[in-house]
Amino acid sequence: MQIPSRPPVVVGVNGTAAGLAAVRLAAREAVSRGTLLTVLHAFSWDEAESRRTASRVVEEAVTTAQRSTPGLDVRGQLVDGPAARVLRKASRTAGLLVLGADDLAATGRLPATSPLLEAVTQAWCPVLVARGPRPPSGRVVAAVDGSAPSVLALRHAAEDARRRRLRLDVAHAGDEETGQRVLDRVLALVPDLPPLRRRLLTGPPAAALVRLSRGAGLIVLGPRGSGGAGRFGSVADELLRHGGCPTVFVHGRREPAGKSKPGHSTDQFRPVTTRPLLR
Repeated sequence: MQIPSRPPVVVGVNGTAAGLAAVRLAAREAVSRGTLLTVLHAFSWDEAESRRTASRVVEEAVTTAQRSTPGLDVRGQLVDGPAARVLRKASRTAGLLVLGADDLAATGRLPATSPLLEAVTQAWCPVLVARGPRPPSGRVVAAVDGSAPSVLALRHAAEDARRRRLRLDVAHAGDEETGQRVLDRVLALVPDLPPLRRRLLTGPPAAALVRLSRGAGLIVLGPRGSGGAGRFGSVADELLRHGGCPTVFVHGRREPAGKSKPGHSTDQFRPVTTRPLLR
């Protein structure tokens, strides 16, 4: 069997309609990237009925992916263990992790133990949260605040815009003078950007970006923002709970000690290096 040269797109499924919407979005992502789609379901092996139910969840998801995107290379996986732990492990070797927003469907609230919340805050690769049954359309928006994670987000958004052949908006919420400086600085750090539009938003950043997301096809941001490493930012939290379009949370990790190049600090965020999930 030939192993894809690019890391796979991994989609987590749980048998819900939101999970199948995530599968359809993940299938399009895998085709656009020219890579494998892995459909992943985590469960406990305690009972035979649970195994049969879990197998049906994966089979339905694989069939949905194949029907929505003919010619797709897709594999199903059942993994024993808690969903959050299984997803985090898969994210180490994935190019993208895709999840449905079913945890938010009823109340817009997420328990601290939600697999969705844990994936968005702890995954090693970018996490795409799917919303709604239809494919995203409209501009790709990069939300930037001048932090290192937001520079990673801009790079990811630029790649998405090129791949989707869509225009790119680069958005910052703040006052005019400071906001223009932030946009100038971030744009200078990412060369060879596709055609873009600068967007300076007014009002509280979280509310302003949620409003902007309602007319976007995709919004991309770094989940930790300028509040410090290890924290899930308030803007990311608001977009996760109330965003109006699919949202990508872009993660970076620090290079191991001794791996940095001369003249480069190991405290800077780097894009995650990944390998194929399936061998």
